[in-house]
Amino acid sequence: MPPTRNLVNLEAVSKAYGERALLADLSTGVNGGDRIGVVGRNGAGKSTLLRVMAGEEPVDAGRVSTTGGAHVGMLRQNPPFDPDTTILEAVVGPRAAHEWAVDPRTREILTALLGGFDAELLGRRLGQLSGGERRRTELARLLVADLDLLLLDEPTNHLDVDVVAWLAAHLTSRPGLALVVVTHDRWFLDEVCERTWEVVGGSVEEYDGGYSAYVLAKAERMRQQAAADARRNNLLRKELAWLRRGAPARTSKPKFRIDAANALITAEPPPRDSVQLLSFANARLGKTVVEVHDATLAMGDRVLLDHVTWNLAPGARIGILGANGVGKTSLLRLLLGEQKPLAGRVVTGVTVKPAYLSQHIEELDPQWRVLESVEHVAQRVELGNGRELTASQLCERLGFGADGQWTPVGDLSGGERRRLQLTRLLMGAPNLLVLDEPTNDFDVETLAALEDLLDGFGGTLVVVSHDRYFLERVCDDFVGLLGDGSVRPLPRGVDEYLELLRRRRAETVERAEPATQRSTAALDRDAQKAMSRIERQLAKLEERAAALHDQLATHATDFEKVADLHAQLREVEAERDRLEGEWLELAT
Repeated sequence: MPPTRNLVNLEAVSKAYGERALLADLSTGVNGGDRIGVVGRNGAGKSTLLRVMAGEEPVDAGRVSTTGGAHVGMLRQNPPFDPDTTILEAVVGPRAAHEWAVDPRTREILTALLGGFDAELLGRRLGQLSGGERRRTELARLLVADLDLLLLDEPTNHLDVDVVAWLAAHLTSRPGLALVVVTHDRWFLDEVCERTWEVVGGSVEEYDGGYSAYVLAKAERMRQQAAADARRNNLLRKELAWLRRGAPARTSKPKFRIDAANALITAEPPPRDSVQLLSFANARLGKTVVEVHDATLAMGDRVLLDHVTWNLAPGARIGILGANGVGKTSLLRLLLGEQKPLAGRVVTGVTVKPAYLSQHIEELDPQWRVLESVEHVAQRVELGNGRELTASQLCERLGFGADGQWTPVGDLSGGERRRLQLTRLLMGAPNLLVLDEPTNDFDVETLAALEDLLDGFGGTLVVVSHDRYFLERVCDDFVGLLGDGSVRPLPRGVDEYLELLRRRRAETVERAEPATQRSTAALDRDAQKAMSRIERQLAKLEERAAALHDQLATHATDFEKVADLHAQLREVEAERDRLEGEWLELAT
């Protein structure tokens, strides 16, 4: 077996912004085939580490070396783009259609990330796309390229649950490709990564295995360190208990000795006492929360919900699954009374006090301090059973430390503003909490703290999220919007949703085949013959173009001859474009 090839090496690297050191005397490296997940708090230096490894960020001290010939690519959170470049040009570059279209990997990537490979779809210009579409285009470009090391900064942003599952399967099917992934999507980390780096205090702490193994190992390390912070230890212990009681797949990957960690959860209670929470919810909510009766909802000519009947029970914890555009946010607005049905009715309980975390960040007075903006809602909030939190304590639970609570709202980042928005909602003591993509811009530790808070929430919880780990962590029941106007219960959760999507897509393909179509084998034979003929013609055109270029060089001073040769070359290129289009039509 050949020795593992070292791709990137960091030796005593330091990097600071002003007085803030993000990397301090860091030495580490990546070898061929490594699959590494990077976790850490927002601002700890995860993205900086990726940019340093990619050679895009100069270091203050130390050395970053890349093995000669190693091809490294990086997915940035906001990739640069030329607005006039088409999707096809961005993904496959100058490759001819008959070259990339015969590559199964390229076709699979274009289909999964961009919806297919027809000329109209791929001919759109990057300047016309949304930010999410441009990121998917850049991700497709990197996956198509022959890279040795792929650095991914939040690759699952703007991806549906089924596309995230596809991406995980695709990356694990390429064993020669080394990966370093920064993401808050813990399910993705578990599926893809074999090692975990935690960026903390300017250094990198390494763990074997994905996120589940990291939680187990981190809890064990903290148990052995008497000076470890007690609150963070309790959070990790609680999450560890959920991991060990969850699906067997969650604990199949850890490579370190689990027995020692089991001592941590011997007396750990379940994350949620469902009986206690339900009793608390009934006391607050009564028997009726929201009841949808035979409701129809549409957007323009498109029907989103078709005669749907659905009830939210007191204490229910429901995750809503569905692709972008099927109506998840519209369903939430219907439940909250912000959108009226075309037909049917929605009944809301008289004691219901809803709170809605939308995808849009609430505008606040930029001069307010963080704590001040929370105290404008309430000074303290009751959690039930005699427990309460002050505004300052809740801020701290969601990542605003003593210093951070005095930061002006105008100085907060997008992720911090979203955390503040959520903190203000929780201070209002709602008994119906509706969360639309709550995990956007949250780091792993903040997500764990949010999950801990939601464990003690006794009201009704409705969540829309592409973060599979978060959904499975906080929700007990799932429903799916599959684009047929129904709200379908999913007793087996995300796995059942993905199975239904695959089945529906297969049925759609079968229905699309004309009844009078000749056998696939016969069509394949005809297409192959035609494609072979076109390829021979293209080869001759390439030879003709090369000869014309040679003649142009020879007669460079004969302007009449040059003009004639240019005219011939344009004819050759036009014919080549026509044949490539014909070849691509046959290939698809």
